[in-house]
Order: sequence, then structure tokens, then C-alpha cells
Amino acid sequence: MKRELVLKFFRKVPLLSTVLLLSIVSCKEVSKKKENTPWDKMTEIIKNVKEPIFLDKTYSVVDFGAVPDGEVKNTEAFKKAITTCSENGGGVVLVPKGKYLTGPIHLENDVNLHLEEGAEILFSTDVEDYPIVMTSYEGVEVMNYSPLIYAKDKKNIAVTGKGVLNGQGSNKYWWSWCGSKKYGWEEGMPRQKDSLGIPMLMDLSDRGVPVVERIFGDGHYLRPTFFEPFNCETVMIQGVKIINAPFWVIHPTRSTNVIVDGVTVNSHGPNNDGCDPEYSKNVIIKNCVFNTGDDCIAIKAGRDADGRRVAIKSENIVVQNCKMIDGHGGVVIGSEMSAGVTNVFVEDCEMNSPNLDRAIRIKTNTRRGGVVDGVYVRNLKVGQVREAVLKLNMHYAIYGDQKGDFMPTIQNVLLENIEVENGGKYGILAKGYEESPIKNITLNNVNIKKVDEISSIEHVVGLKYINTYINGSLMENPK
Repeated sequence: MKRELVLKFFRKVPLLSTVLLLSIVSCKEVSKKKENTPWDKMTEIIKNVKEPIFLDKTYSVVDFGAVPDGEVKNTEAFKKAITTCSENGGGVVLVPKGKYLTGPIHLENDVNLHLEEGAEILFSTDVEDYPIVMTSYEGVEVMNYSPLIYAKDKKNIAVTGKGVLNGQGSNKYWWSWCGSKKYGWEEGMPRQKDSLGIPMLMDLSDRGVPVVERIFGDGHYLRPTFFEPFNCETVMIQGVKIINAPFWVIHPTRSTNVIVDGVTVNSHGPNNDGCDPEYSKNVIIKNCVFNTGDDCIAIKAGRDADGRRVAIKSENIVVQNCKMIDGHGGVVIGSEMSAGVTNVFVEDCEMNSPNLDRAIRIKTNTRRGGVVDGVYVRNLKVGQVREAVLKLNMHYAIYGDQKGDFMPTIQNVLLENIEVENGGKYGILAKGYEESPIKNITLNNVNIKKVDEISSIEHVVGLKYINTYINGSLMENPK
């Protein structure tokens, strides 16, 4: 009876019924919009990052005097080809098949340095070939040796192709400066930890000395990075293989709209991080292979006082379809992250090696400070790692005492659809502070088949397990 009365009412007032129905539909649509996930943000980032575009003009380095014999230095030939290309509106600077010895290469606007298959660029091991430029060392800006491939304040640049970039780092050249006997250092040899190296740089940073007055280079033993676009916009490195780097490998600094695509990094020297976006925004790292002597990918945002001075977050970093082999960590944030890191997305990656220490890692301390907010990981396949699947550490220490007055924040970390065969020692290793606990860790549909201990946790709030199994047991949320 009541149903019939309602139907009669709506038949008599069809306009009202239409309005009510539209209102219901509208409310549902609003509700759907409110349910957006972090992955919708990732989709938006990817949509907005565009590849550089170049004129259909080619400038072969051979036409500018380059000799592909691996012995003659071709620094001037590369410089002339790049300058000519840029001054004529841009295009492709072609490196044909052969071995080309050169000093550092500095890119200009609208230039794509393209290596043909069979081309190999050998970078000089003579420190005198490397001019002093504005760069960064372990999160502190400095006037130091030029990176091997460098660009400052440029737009629309790329390094592409199927060739090899060989930094020629070895225990004889560059690597011994780290001060480890493993890499050729012996008692009495110079190293970066000496008083004129990192300690001096940190002192200048702490005292607020302007970067242009932090002049290093000869006698200071701070190694150059490999590929560093500094304050650049619309950058791509694609397809090439990079080996034997002196130091950090791919280091976009203060840059926006960066694509790292299909690059293979095989470099086991000291501090040979594969890719280190720093103070950078809208960065996509995809289809790459990292086999490294340090972190495979390490997202940075400045170290201590220098990071707080620059105060540019690294944000909107997307890692997709990459393979991590050897390294200290698969995808890492820190430890240089004082300006903060937000919106990091990792999906469809494979991590597997007895020499890979952790899958996902965040490292900081009370000297660094900074905020890490929003790390989202899904569809990860982990064969084997040595220490932990997920490690979050606010007590990271290196180079002695790392305690200070800047309490860090780590929050909103999501792992979902993760398969792990062997997680090593811990499923989760997380150590916060009582004053600043690590907040909101969620494991959703995670299966860690084998691990020595489920977790080691100190000062963590908001840990949540959803359909998560560790060592065959369904995990319950901590009470």
C-alpha cells in the first residue's frame, strides 16, 4: 500500500522525481571523487611529464673532429658539435660507433646527445680535465669538479641511444678517494674524510658560507657525479648503459620534468647510487636496471643546514617497471633529505639479489630533520634481500655523531600487492622516536614467505595489516 502511494506521488510530480534522482546520482559522483587513491595522483604526474622535443637536424661529432680510437681526447669536438647544434635551434648530436675519449661533456639547450649502438664514450681519468662548476656532494652544494655529463640552467635536453657511457672509475682512478681498502685506498693516501674534504665542506655549510665561496677540486678529493642536470627543465636520459662511475650516477638536482627511461646502470664502485633525484619535482624512472655499489634509487633533498637553506622538496617521484639487483637498497629515501620528500610512487618492480640489503628504505636522523610524507609501493616482486623488506630508520648514523636538534617525520607509507620469497632478517624494521613516532604504515595484501623475524619496531603508531601473511601466518594489527 505504501509503495503504491509513493509511485502515485512520483507519477504526479515527474519533475520532482527527476530532480531527486539526479541529486542521488550527483551525490554518488561526489562520493566517488572523495574516494580517490594515491595512485590517482601518480597517474596525474605521469600525464604531466613530457619528453623533450628536438629539431630533425643531426650534427655528428666526427664532423667536428672527433676521433673514435679511444686515445685522442675529443673534448673540444664534443663542445663544438653541441654548441653549434644549440645555436642553430637544437637537434641531435650524434656519436657514431667507436670509442671516444673525452673530458666532461656540457649540454646546451635543445640538444639530444645520441649514442649509436656500438658507441662508447670513455671519460678522462685526469682530474685536470675537469673544471670547477656549481654542483653538489652528498647533499651539500659546492664548487667542485664538473660532473662527467653536466648541464646548468638548461631546458629541453637529453642523452639517448644504445651506446655505453664509461666513467672509467676503478681502484686506480677515483674510487680510492672514498678511503676504503676495498677500493684501493692505503694508509697515507688522500681521502674524502681528510680535513680538507667532507669535514671542511660540512663546516662551510653549517656556517652558511655562500656556495660560490666553497671552492674545492684539487686537493680536496671529492669525486664528481656522472650525469647531473642542475636547475634544468625537461630532461631525459634514455636507453644508454652506464658503467664505472666515480660517484653518484644519475643526479637530477633542482630540476623539473625529468625522465629516466630504459637505462642500465652497472657500476659497483663506492657511493655508486644508480639514480638520486635531489630537490627535484615530477621525475619518472622507468624500465631501468640497477646493479650498483650503493643504493639503486635514492631520493634526496639536501643535507642538514644546506638542505634547510635550499628548502626545495623532492616530490612527485614515480618509479615503474625497474629491476634492482645488487645495492644497499632498492628504492631509498635519504639520508640527505632535510628539505623533505613527498609523493613517491613505486610499482611493478623486481628486486632480487643476495647482495641487495633492503627493498624499501627510509633513513634519517636528528641532524637531518625533514619530513617524509607519502611513500606508496605496489605490485612488487622480491626474490631475496639481506636485511629487511621495509626499513624505516630515524637513527641513521654515518661519519660519527649524527644527533642534532631537528626531529624528523616519517608518515604515510603503503605497501600493497607485494610478494617476497626471502626477506632476510626482518619483514619490517622501524625505529622512530618517542617524541616523533613513525606514523601510518599499512601493509595490504603482502606475502612475505620467509623471514628470520617478523618485525623489530620502536615508536611506531598506526601500523596496519590487511590480508598480510608473514612466514605463513595471517598478521593481526598491533593492539
